[in-house]
Amino acid sequence: MAKILIVDDDKGIREILEIALFQEGYEVVSAPDGMKALAKCRSTHFDLIITDLKMPRMDGIEFMKALKEVSPESLIILMTAYASKESALQAMHEGAYDYLEKTFDIDHLKALVQDALKKRGVKKGDLEFLNEVRESASFMGMIGKSRSMQKAYETIRKVASTMTHVMILGESGTGKELVARAIHENSPQANKPFVAINCGGIPENLLESELFGYMKGSFTGAHADKPGLFEVAHKGTIFLDEIAELPPMLQVKLLRAVQQKSFRRIGGTEDIKIDARIISATNRNLPESVKNNTFREDLYYRLNVVTIKVPPLRERQEDIPLITNFLIQKYSKTFGKEIRNISPYAMALLMAYPFPGNVRELENIIERSIAMESSNIILPENLILTNDLSAIEHNFSQMDIPDDGLDLNHELEKLERILIEKALLKTGGSRKKTADLLGVTTDSLHYRMDKLDIN
Repeated sequence: MAKILIVDDDKGIREILEIALFQEGYEVVSAPDGMKALAKCRSTHFDLIITDLKMPRMDGIEFMKALKEVSPESLIILMTAYASKESALQAMHEGAYDYLEKTFDIDHLKALVQDALKKRGVKKGDLEFLNEVRESASFMGMIGKSRSMQKAYETIRKVASTMTHVMILGESGTGKELVARAIHENSPQANKPFVAINCGGIPENLLESELFGYMKGSFTGAHADKPGLFEVAHKGTIFLDEIAELPPMLQVKLLRAVQQKSFRRIGGTEDIKIDARIISATNRNLPESVKNNTFREDLYYRLNVVTIKVPPLRERQEDIPLITNFLIQKYSKTFGKEIRNISPYAMALLMAYPFPGNVRELENIIERSIAMESSNIILPENLILTNDLSAIEHNFSQMDIPDDGLDLNHELEKLERILIEKALLKTGGSRKKTADLLGVTTDSLHYRMDKLDIN
């Protein structure tokens, strides 16, 4: 259910609103002033906040300004017994959804609340989407209800409370750094540093000094002592992305640091003690790299205490609509547009696409589509995907047959629907041209479209 926060120093008003909105099916929480309300907002997300204008310690306008830093997504309705055109305009300027005098009747308030939630894309009694997103995005924005993602979430929950080293495996664009941050943010060390470094993005001659630091005068340009990222991450987490790109010489130094929990800066003579969790990530096949002697076996086993596999998007197709709708809301707000949906044709194209760039590519596609879209729905022509059938062929070739079997006719109908919809799009909806393009008669096309309920 939608979560609503009531902020008012008048206990009687709070109780009236709590009862009225609770009876409408909302989850309602209250606070007596802006400071306590902000504290609640830091630990709980509220869809809508109804706040008084005149309150002690912090008035409604000040509260709204502070709330932007804490919960920018929450809608605000401002209410006051001191109505004035100036305060109303100021409230709207600061981003309030609407303005309400305390002489309101309850039915008017209920209608305003329902309208505000609909405006935000939330309907009372129809909040499955937001609830799914909240539940599945509980780790730093990761979204997914598929079995493979839920398995990853479970591993994150279990390992977060320890200082165990973790290795994250997954293709580029699957969100490996999000997993690393989720582990850190859900650990007892969450208030300590999280330091990320891309081992493949820094020249080899600079990487050692970035990781381990250096002493003044140890090389040309070393004008002062500099701590390395391992020192910065002390008591926290260091995330080594693209660990397979680490040069052999640095693999030796990293192994020593992991084994002895100490290292020396370049040019240094004293050991520096460190206590940090190491999370590494790679899109490579590290066991193969170990066999080829390009990655040390002893370092591999030191870092790979717990493994988390982030599945590619093509292996969790059921998450595509959920992620897509989340991104539509996100970028509609970014670009100030009222796009709230995607056409069935466009969604069918996304479901058939293999996403070699994974979630990162999907986000890029949706961002670009919303930027280019002039209507209130994402249409197929604004989806820039591959123009040939290789994506569809790849997607179906990667499909696994479950142990309990599958419905062949259903899978063939899915493919048939995708091809017909792509052909309709290419021909601008012309049935005759579509039939010619697909090598079938017009009657056959009509029959197939009726069977598949394609309008």
